Amino acid sequence: MTEQQPTAGEDDIIRVDQTDKRSMVPFIAAAVVAVIVLIAIVLGGVLSPAEKNVTDADRISAAIRNFVEGANRTGTVPAPGTGCAGFDAARSPLAGQSGAGKSVELRKIDNPMVDGDKGKATVTTKADGTETTTTWNLSRSGDKWLVCA
Repeated sequence: MTEQQPTAGEDDIIRVDQTDKRSMVPFIAAAVVAVIVLIAIVLGGVLSPAEKNVTDADRISAAIRNFVEGANRTGTVPAPGTGCAGFDAARSPLAGQSGAGKSVELRKIDNPMVDGDKGKATVTTKADGTETTTTWNLSRSGDKWLVCA
């Protein structure tokens, strides 16, 4: 048997120069920036919560959606908590479209407008294959918008 002779460089010791000094400054700077960003996000959420960013037009649209969904769910117009005091079901914006197992589909809400405690919107609904576009009147009661007939 022949013994293998070590080749040059195989048994050489590799020396690693570890004399260079590394700085912690970039890591500390990155941590400081991350903390500043987190503080800004938390302060933004506290000082300007999302529920304060809801406009009256958004509230009117939500009231109309609640009115239609309530009418579909309960079969009564108006569903409890969605209509003004003294609501006249015969003059309802859904008169003839809802009730007796009919389902009304809310297609579109356009031009929600606010004038003090009164509001209007042009609403397109669909029931039994017929699309109807009418102007709905709303009234603010406290912090809630209600559909009026």
